[in-house]
This record gives sequence, C-alpha cells and structure tokens, in this order.
Amino acid sequence: MEQRRGSEIVNGWPGEAKEAARLVLDKYGEPDETTESFLVWYRVGPWKRIVASKAFWKHEFPVPHYDSIEGVVDFRVPPEKCTPLAHFDGSVVVERTAGEVSARCHDEEANNLALNLMHDMVVDGRSVEDACAYYATEFLDYRRKQPTPYMDELRFEPRRDAADPDVRILSDEQLAEAEAVGREAAARASGEDSSFGRGEARPPDVPEPAPSPDPAPAPQPPPGSPDPGPRSRS
Repeated sequence: MEQRRGSEIVNGWPGEAKEAARLVLDKYGEPDETTESFLVWYRVGPWKRIVASKAFWKHEFPVPHYDSIEGVVDFRVPPEKCTPLAHFDGSVVVERTAGEVSARCHDEEANNLALNLMHDMVVDGRSVEDACAYYATEFLDYRRKQPTPYMDELRFEPRRDAADPDVRILSDEQLAEAEAVGREAAARASGEDSSFGRGEARPPDVPEPAPSPDPAPAPQPPPGSPDPGPRSRS
C-alpha cells in the first residue's frame, strides 16, 4: 500500500498541529514515515528523529502555546538529574533505557532552546531557576530581534552510546527457585480440584445441619382399656 504524503495528511489536522507540521515539512521535505496521526523524519539536521503529531498539548511555559513537534536526540541523563529537568520544563522527556532525550514544543527553535538548557543542567550544573530565567530571556530576545544562540542550533554533540540498560537485581537462581515454588503451588491446587469438573467453582464449605430431635411417642391407652376403634363421622 502506497504511503500517503505528509503534506496531504496534515490538511485534515487541527490548525494548531497543522501549522507546526508545515514548518517541518517546509524545512525537511516529506517525512520518512506517515500515519493519519504522526509524521516522522529520521536523521535530519541534528535530530535522531522529529515527530509531528496531530494531537497537541497546551503548555503554559514560558507563555501559553501548543506542543506538537518533538525533537529527539541520543543523550544519557543520570537518574538524579531527571527531577530537576522535570521542574525546568515538563515537555523535556528523558528515556533513560533508550538513552534518548526529547523536547516537544511548537517549533524546532524552541526545542533547540530547551535541549541546550537541558545540556547545561546535566553537564554544567545549571540550576532550574537559572535555566528558566535564561529561557524567558532568549524567548523575549527572539521578539526583540536580538541574537538567540540557544534557539539557532544545538550547542552539543548528541551521543550514540547513550543507552542505559540499568542494573540487574535478580539472579537466575532466584528466578528458578520462584518458578519451582510456582509449579508446586499449581500441582497442589490441581490435586485439590481434581474431584471437580474443569472450570467449575469449588463449592463453599457449608457445615452439616444438626440432626433433628426424635419425635415424641404417641400417647398409649392404659392397660385393660377397650380399643376405641375407628371413630365414625357424625
């Protein structure tokens, strides 16, 4: 099945996402992959990939706008740096296992700005407060027609060996022991249920009813009394 052109797909997107996607299409041409909801470019510019999405998210930092363009690079972020980055910008996302960091904003320049400040925080120890203040300053400088070095390009080299497979905490012996315990538990359960049909629920334990008391004996006539015989109905 022939892949639809991205420039055709975005015609059906909401205006907030369509405008942002067209900026990427104008710069990098048709994407490498398309669906009705996403356009994806691989290895364009400094990016491992750029993703334009039909969905968009309202973002108040530093001023209200909509996020729908995600720029992804290879970069390793130590776990202790993840919380400060989340406080800095909620649209900067760390994929620790994959060794990726992304910024999602309304255009590529804003993603450059966010990721350059991410690099400063991780490598140079820049504080959350200082990163936010610089972001606001350069955002305003763009409108003042002043230099915007952090928006213009990525100022660091992404790393290809950034994946972090984490640390193993369970041994093969522990896994084998747990599996053996599980097999024993299953065997016991199977034996207990063997008297019941497959899929039948085990009936609840119900106490046996107490035996009924013996009925009282019928009164007997005194010795020597004549047998009254059957009574006639009058």
